[in-house]
Amino acid sequence: MVKFGGVLVCLLVVAIDVVAGVLAIQAEISQNKVKHLRLWIFECREPSEDAFKLGLAAAALLGVAHVLASLLGGCMCICSQQELQTASPNKQLSVACFFFSWVILAVGLSMLVIGTLSNNKSRASCGFTHHHFLSIGGILCFVHALFCVAYYVSATAATSEESKYGGA
Repeated sequence: MVKFGGVLVCLLVVAIDVVAGVLAIQAEISQNKVKHLRLWIFECREPSEDAFKLGLAAAALLGVAHVLASLLGGCMCICSQQELQTASPNKQLSVACFFFSWVILAVGLSMLVIGTLSNNKSRASCGFTHHHFLSIGGILCFVHALFCVAYYVSATAATSEESKYGGA
């Protein structure tokens, strides 16, 4: 039953991240459909309401996937260099995946927010281009899914290993 629950959690996180990535790419497509005039790094265009809504939904889903994976994966805490060196490979892998999932979340969410805010109705229509921010954020959603699944699997294995062998 535990293995089935783990597979279900992994599939749920991957599904949420994939939907977030697809929504972000759709937002980029909607953004590119509006009328715009581009001059080097400056761009004048009308904001796209569809791109704003899709980008906002993608950012929210990315956050939900991260919270879900982090909460269900548990906390693999390593506080010192010595503890890192003596930790099991599963625990080391889970800490590395957890760190990279946070980095990918920060970069991907930033990209999605910048791309989404560029389509806000109250924003002035001319400024620096935010070209491809939504699609890059969408691609990072897919990468985030990989690291979250790797984190969940390695954290679950490390927890099982510690309970089985008495923890180190």
